[in-house]
Amino acid sequence: MDGAEPGPFSLVIGASGAVGRFLIPRLLDAEHKVVAVSRVLRGGDPRVHWLVGDLHRQMPMAGRPDVIFSLGPLDAFARWFARMPVDGARVIALGSMSIHSKRTSADPGERELADRLQAAETLLTRTCDAHGCAWTLFRPTLIYGAGSDRSLTPIARLGARWRVFPRIAAARGLRQPVHAQDLAAACMAVLQGTATHSHVYALGGAERLAFADMLERVRASLPLRTFAVPVPLGALRSLSTLARAMGLPAPGRAAIARLNCDLVAEQAAAIADFGWAPRVFRPDATAWRSRQEPV
Repeated sequence: MDGAEPGPFSLVIGASGAVGRFLIPRLLDAEHKVVAVSRVLRGGDPRVHWLVGDLHRQMPMAGRPDVIFSLGPLDAFARWFARMPVDGARVIALGSMSIHSKRTSADPGERELADRLQAAETLLTRTCDAHGCAWTLFRPTLIYGAGSDRSLTPIARLGARWRVFPRIAAARGLRQPVHAQDLAAACMAVLQGTATHSHVYALGGAERLAFADMLERVRASLPLRTFAVPVPLGALRSLSTLARAMGLPAPGRAAIARLNCDLVAEQAAAIADFGWAPRVFRPDATAWRSRQEPV
């Protein structure tokens, strides 16, 4: 409408990832001016201005955004923002629950990841505070729903391809998978008011279920019948060791040990502060399709 106030200018870093896939349409519906940054040039809605950038190498200058969403690696974003702060910008960033779950891991690489996440959170919040930027940090649990996660999607796709699916009955640690679309909704919700400023929120799905039961829900989501193959934890360790020796992706011993540990989020603060209301874990086959595939 002529004479209308322009909407906020939002910079979305990591826009081609799982959460960005669902966030950008919401921003457009809310009449934001959207500049989206990805490592490869994307197309699509002409209202989105896509830029090619890499936080680890070279990032384009994108003006002075009102809101900055960091949806990619938090450590890289924190370092970049410390070099190129935008005074007064609203900053909403995704971290990870790995900051806690991997802090005491037997795997040195996992402990190093937890340390990096902690250092990134500290650097980012200090930078924001020094430059008058209101910030909110999310620590999501296991993210699914966009076909780009490295946890459930590979299992679902292998099951669909080979018509067999692992059944790890002994894996009873609780999980709380969260849909990427719900995280996009959370990003929009915290733009309203000031209750979420300078807060860190753990975010998971609406229900907690044993790892074995979560896998059964993934299996049930596939559009074809699969044969369930019982896999004892001891056999899983041996298979993982063999696969890694062959250079194939496989969970390490620390990850297998966590199958009987609870990895869940305490969400009372998120519910109270911005009405966090995620869905239960009842995925269908679209949850395992990538951005390039029809949704």
